[in-house]
Amino acid sequence: MQFDQAVLFTLFVAVFALLLWGRWRYDVVAFSALMVAVVLGVVPADAAFSGFGHPATLVVALVLVVSAGLVRSGAVYLITRTLVDSSRRLGTHIAIMGGIGGVLSAFMNNVAALALLMPVDVQTARKAGRAPGLSLMPLSFATILGGMATLIGTPPNIIIATFRADALGAPYRMFDFAPVGGIAAIAGLAFVALIGWRLIPQREDGVIRAADLAQYVAELNVPEDSDHVGKRLGELWQEAEKADVAIIGLTRDGRRLYGNARNNILQAGDAIVLEATPEALDEFRSALNLAFSDEKREGLLTAAGEGLDILEVVVPTESRLVGRSAQSIGLSWRQRAVLLGLSRQGQRIRSQIRRTSIEAGDILLLLVPKDTGPDVAEWMGCLPLADRGLTVTENTKTWLAIGLFAAAVLAASLGLIYLPVALGIVVVGYVLFRILPLQELYEHIEWPVVVLLGSMIPLGAALESSGGTSLIADSLVWATDGWPAWAILTALMVVTMTLSDVLNNTATAIVAAPIGVQMAQTLDVSPDPFLMAVAVAASSAFLTPIGHKNNTLVLGPGGYRFGDYWRMGLPLEILVIAVSIPAILVFWPL
Repeated sequence: MQFDQAVLFTLFVAVFALLLWGRWRYDVVAFSALMVAVVLGVVPADAAFSGFGHPATLVVALVLVVSAGLVRSGAVYLITRTLVDSSRRLGTHIAIMGGIGGVLSAFMNNVAALALLMPVDVQTARKAGRAPGLSLMPLSFATILGGMATLIGTPPNIIIATFRADALGAPYRMFDFAPVGGIAAIAGLAFVALIGWRLIPQREDGVIRAADLAQYVAELNVPEDSDHVGKRLGELWQEAEKADVAIIGLTRDGRRLYGNARNNILQAGDAIVLEATPEALDEFRSALNLAFSDEKREGLLTAAGEGLDILEVVVPTESRLVGRSAQSIGLSWRQRAVLLGLSRQGQRIRSQIRRTSIEAGDILLLLVPKDTGPDVAEWMGCLPLADRGLTVTENTKTWLAIGLFAAAVLAASLGLIYLPVALGIVVVGYVLFRILPLQELYEHIEWPVVVLLGSMIPLGAALESSGGTSLIADSLVWATDGWPAWAILTALMVVTMTLSDVLNNTATAIVAAPIGVQMAQTLDVSPDPFLMAVAVAASSAFLTPIGHKNNTLVLGPGGYRFGDYWRMGLPLEILVIAVSIPAILVFWPL
């Protein structure tokens, strides 16, 4: 073993030991290891930061921005209303989301499939009052598994098809991977839905309970061109229930109608009185295309055209609002702000919201022009609450956001454009069409995750260029000499999976495919079973967050630690091997 190889193997062992220990954050450990490797000369100084420009790192960053755009546009609400029910049991929810993710990732890039479904899963977790980490890792694993079934589902399959063309003169076709990859995917999805999610460490961090969120009494207006004009108010109750909103009344011409007005016919300009959290209120407004306020106030609010912010403030005794209403103080024309909701220690507000006299201790939900929140709060003499990342859904741009994303995924799937470039174009489109405000562009990127990937990729490349992976291959061929076919295939899958957890899956396929072909030639048998074993194993990176981009994507939003992945990933990898070896020997005999 050469010096470079010994240093790199030692560094990888140290990195994984520290990451599993969890004392220091994963990005600090990875970057420190990279710096040590550069100082010792095993990673060239001019390649030290090449990982930060690597396509895998760029894809992770771009997907997080695209996901934020899909949320902001209302596309996620559209999906959650039609496919997802937050009242379902967690296991049932994981089975449904995993099934959808698996099918999607078989026919589109599995990173893109996760990009579409990840914000849906986070929104559902918020509505159900549980931590997103309980379902995001199963969703990531499901989208990885689904990609095994087709040629285009995952990059390793495309690479393996190319090696097959070199070895036998013809590549694999679209569904040649289905008999083995499909069986492994179905078994894996069943495990994830029934058992796997129970192995994820449960932490209180990230759990969102309804009691922790302020319930506001708010009003939303029925626009002139609304499809709901002429309907009974009671007809909106089903949609309100889906969004966790309580309809408590109706205001017309500034007067509150009797009771909850369930049987009243809606007219243009009516204000529907609701009780809801800010997130639920925005979802209900987006679903029914309701307005924040009357046309005049909304015109003042959106005049600048730079977007809107949601602001939560508490009213102290010295505020100029105490004893006055938002309408009497001229909040809309003085500050271009709209009082969207009011929370008063659980009390029901009986008068029109904007005409209600405000008391000390009230919590106000305000809609303000972009970046004017601090000035508005200071003018009112109110104290802003901690920023909870509340946003205003641009529901008029839902289909535009979906169309841009779908076009990019289709173009990338057909090979017309490189996936990172396609995602970059989507991000540019979201900014140009103001689906995602420019000021928020970088806020949605999980920078510790980017540093982790950017640091580990040069280390993996150095291991390959130093001959470390070739050393592993030679050792494998020597160690399996004289073994039966099923045992050799098992050893090949174990080694390939181990490499895939350290390198990215594409690099692993490139390294392991020639090893498989070489082993087949040594045994004088067909290379097909060995290539299939490599294809499945290269995609089975379930032990760490760095082996597959999907695992990296959920690391931040799920609140995971580096050592959380192996708890569900290890038994899943064992299961994949157990079902794949017999399937390979049946469908691709030696």
